[in-house]
Amino acid sequence: MGTHVIKMPDIGEGIAQVELVEWFVKVGDVIAEDQVVADVMTDKATVEIPSPVSGKVLALGGQPGEVMAVGSELIRIEVEGSGNHVDVPQAKPVEAHSAPVAPKPEAPAPVPQPAAYQAPEQHAEAPIVPRQPGDKPLASPAVRKRALDAGIELRYVHGSGPAGRILHEDLDAFMSKPHSPAGQAPSGYAKRTDSEQVQVIGLRRKIAQRMQDAKRRVAHFSYVEEIDVTAVEALRQQLNAKHGNTRGKLTLLPFLVRALVVALRDFPQINATYDDEAQVITRHGAVHVGIATQGDNGLMVPVLRHAEAASLWANAGEIARLANAARNNKASREELSGSTITLTSLGALGGIVSTPVVNTPEVAIVGVNRIVERPVVIDGQIVVRKMMNLSSSFDHRVVDGMDAAQFIQAVRGLLEQPACLFLE
Repeated sequence: MGTHVIKMPDIGEGIAQVELVEWFVKVGDVIAEDQVVADVMTDKATVEIPSPVSGKVLALGGQPGEVMAVGSELIRIEVEGSGNHVDVPQAKPVEAHSAPVAPKPEAPAPVPQPAAYQAPEQHAEAPIVPRQPGDKPLASPAVRKRALDAGIELRYVHGSGPAGRILHEDLDAFMSKPHSPAGQAPSGYAKRTDSEQVQVIGLRRKIAQRMQDAKRRVAHFSYVEEIDVTAVEALRQQLNAKHGNTRGKLTLLPFLVRALVVALRDFPQINATYDDEAQVITRHGAVHVGIATQGDNGLMVPVLRHAEAASLWANAGEIARLANAARNNKASREELSGSTITLTSLGALGGIVSTPVVNTPEVAIVGVNRIVERPVVIDGQIVVRKMMNLSSSFDHRVVDGMDAAQFIQAVRGLLEQPACLFLE
């Protein structure tokens, strides 16, 4: 038997350090070739690290949240043959912060032939064996929230995912069968004394750092304007009725993107990035729109490139693809970088007013609030119109207040008279 060492890879971007986000294996696990063993994060994206060999995990080189140098030892694996490392492991194995999976057989399992990894099957008749109080089950934020809403303690739920991760299917299985009193969901009025500490690592750490840096460095100011979107909503519904089955359904976002593209022609100082170290403003001809997207792990901003050169349906399809990739943590580094202006929307939860944070090094972000029907006076008559606020923020070091107001008024005019979106 030999030892194969996987080192922290050079992911590019000229970086020398990478954050270890999460382990999907633990010491003693038998893994297959191409099985993902860990997630690491750069400033721009999360990257999966697969194993190039099959074997048994001997040691882990770091803890989640640890910043590791490129080229440092990530994981040691016992393999058949000579491996790529001949000396005895010098470091003590580092146990990952994860809950134990179902007990392994005492006899060591043989090294499997290379094959795709499959999650262990969960049997309905398997007894519920609670984890120890100090053991933290692995689960995504969405699974944790669902369990909290249902009053389920995750330590009683068997996880069938990698490294014992609890999936939505595991919650479904848990709730579909009777449990012992210890595993019963507590009453909504029961007194609770539990607490949970969440380590700020991975994407959440990057979000915190970027938001703190943006608020510290950027001279923010916000401008809010209400817009009558009755006409553009009528156009959207008409286009969907006519072309929805063949070209796809349109949301309001592609119309907003088109309005930004047209308005920015007269306001190049807003489609810009600012290098405050070099004191250089770069005005961009291309409109690369960052689409703020909320996923289970936090906020990501995939980039809709060259929005100025695409149709409504092309932009709509690309927005949907990027949002899906971001929510599933599959967006590439290239898809998460290079934006020149950001569009953020909370949809139906958009509220009345918000104060979005500029996505540095950009100098502007346009925030979309929810659409509501309200009585409005037009030509002396009270009529019901669909109204929406735009809450936008700008970097006052680069964008003057008058320019920001005129820009938003231009966007307003385009959306209230949507035929102007397509005039050349």
